Amino acid sequence: MLARITSCALVGLEGVLVDVEVDVHPGQVGMIDIVGLPDTAIQESRQRVRSAIHNSNLAFPQKRVTINLAPADLHKEGPSYDLPIAVGILAGAGQIPGDYAGSMFVGELSLDGGVRHVNGIISMASVAREQGIATIYVPREDAPEAALVPDLTVIPVESLGQLVMHLNNLLPIEPFARSASDLEESEPEYATDFAEIRGQEHVKRALEVAAAGGHCVLMSGPPGAGKTLLARSLPSILPRMSIDEALEVTKIYSVAGLLPPGQPLMRNRPFRAPHHTISQVGLVGGGHWPRPGEISLAHRGVLFLDELPEFGMRTLEVLRQPLEDKIVTISRSSGSLCFPANFTLVAAMNPCPCGYYGDPTHECTCSRGMIDSYQKRISGPMMDRIDIHVEVPRVDYEKLAGSTLGETSASVRARVEAARERQTRRFQGTRLHCNADMGPAEVRQWCELDQAGRSLIKSAMRQLGLSARAYHRVLKLARTIADLAGSEGIEVQHLAEALQYRPRQRE
Repeated sequence: MLARITSCALVGLEGVLVDVEVDVHPGQVGMIDIVGLPDTAIQESRQRVRSAIHNSNLAFPQKRVTINLAPADLHKEGPSYDLPIAVGILAGAGQIPGDYAGSMFVGELSLDGGVRHVNGIISMASVAREQGIATIYVPREDAPEAALVPDLTVIPVESLGQLVMHLNNLLPIEPFARSASDLEESEPEYATDFAEIRGQEHVKRALEVAAAGGHCVLMSGPPGAGKTLLARSLPSILPRMSIDEALEVTKIYSVAGLLPPGQPLMRNRPFRAPHHTISQVGLVGGGHWPRPGEISLAHRGVLFLDELPEFGMRTLEVLRQPLEDKIVTISRSSGSLCFPANFTLVAAMNPCPCGYYGDPTHECTCSRGMIDSYQKRISGPMMDRIDIHVEVPRVDYEKLAGSTLGETSASVRARVEAARERQTRRFQGTRLHCNADMGPAEVRQWCELDQAGRSLIKSAMRQLGLSARAYHRVLKLARTIADLAGSEGIEVQHLAEALQYRPRQRE
């Protein structure tokens, strides 16, 4: 007897429907064949499914079983096909009804018949709704995630035996009911608050500008000056994520298997801080089965690269295209996949190998050649793509020991959100989210300068040797500073502040 069960494969971040065709027919008893480009985990499902059926007090058919995963030319991976394969075998053996049109099954089986978590549930639920599938059967712990997709009946399954009772109408499983608060915007919680950072007011201002416009930042200073603490505090002043942004981030983390336990929807903006030994694939994504890398995991959040010159030069260079395009394309012989990569880059570095070049209290032990070699590990094109370059000096004792707290992250975030709201109104009807996303056409439309501003930028281009890219980045940065000030136009003081964030010539 032939049974067809609908399941789902993941291609990048998107789901693709897969028909699990199960034919139970006379032949070698207990023989199970699986075809349709399955990976090792799917091949091993033969043992998992057989044991799960036996340990659920069900009868495994004493016939030969052939399983086809269609479309046959699409590579499939992972254990999420265990549940649909088991349902297909039981349907083919006549132990449960055989018609499941309009339903999708996903889940991994344990040997005792329990149904375990699988990655990418929200992507699978999304494609189910798009393809007109009304009901999806998922592991119980994944039900809150699947319920984020509207207009879909989610059936939480704890075990294969429970599912069989449900399908035979003996003990129905109640559909999972999504709470009204699941999609409500909530106050984000972060470990570090701006109020706890003593001194460094000019660096805090630079980070506020970066948060308001989505600009990249490079901090340079001696060890212990607070660069890492400042970077880790940046998410606390970023605007709260909208529901659409939260769903985007949730989909990435779900596919990567990184959703926090008990948290079906990502509420806080991501903060990723990979070690400098990371590979190119780990940073941008890829692999035999392409998976999102750190830049995609930082989508809508912050990617922090500490000790920037210690990263491999070739590793850093792969960031150049994602910083411009906000996506990363991974090409393989079988095709290409695009992952979102709209992140705010925050980098930190010491001015020299020993860290004390230019420090007033410690003598630098590096030679001139060592300093030049260290600083030149970051290429000119990479430096040109960073909007804000800021020095982080040593903090005085009086500021460290003082009892006065600084401005809280909540008050800074209020200004940042007000600036982002102006940008949202400005870019209404477009795909742009913030000033950093603007292209040359938008810069020409929204970053007009008066005569004094044009004279200043002309002089700065000549003295600083700004490239065409740097010219546009200065204008976008000035537009953000004007938005923070509530100004409709870019004034000279806004442009002057933007210019002071450009790097000076290396001595």
